[in-house]
Amino acid sequence: MQIDVDILFTWGAVAKKYQKDEVIFYEDESALFYYQIVEGTIKMFSANDDGKEFTQGVFDKGCSFGEPPLFIDGIYPSSAITTEESVIIKISKDKFLTIIDEYPEINKSFMQLLALRVYRKSLTNKNIINQKPEHRIIAFLRDFKQKNAIAESEKTQIPYTRQEIADFTGLRVETVIRTLSQMKKCNKVEINNHKLFY
Repeated sequence: MQIDVDILFTWGAVAKKYQKDEVIFYEDESALFYYQIVEGTIKMFSANDDGKEFTQGVFDKGCSFGEPPLFIDGIYPSSAITTEESVIIKISKDKFLTIIDEYPEINKSFMQLLALRVYRKSLTNKNIINQKPEHRIIAFLRDFKQKNAIAESEKTQIPYTRQEIADFTGLRVETVIRTLSQMKKCNKVEINNHKLFY
């Protein structure tokens, strides 16, 4: 979702430059701002006490992130960190909610965005319940293609490392490497020069 930047700046938004690996907010912090990416990429993730990460989502130019808790006076359920140098616009929760009230078309777009995210999260949870690593990985690869409007029949390079795939699927990196190797033998994926194609 992208709100017109002129509207955001009119209501008092500011743009800030972030370095790679800079934290935007931490899990369990109060949600106080709406964020929209002008340049760069943000990863939202949760981590357990052992430091194992689960990637909740990756957002890039034009996307907003971290909005759900703004509507319920909640806390952030995950942390957000830059994965490259980024420029992000932020505006206070109160002003963001006023914009939502003042612009019905923006309100409708957010309802559709949140519904889509809930739907995709339900599909992700369904796939995580399936204990077979291959099923989880294929579901992740299909979801990547769907989000990027790539036809199911079209082979494309997957721009994620084995570790990132593990973080998205809740698997160990060793399991991802072993499973992708088996999938390559069965011609379900291609691996050329360590690059994954699906």
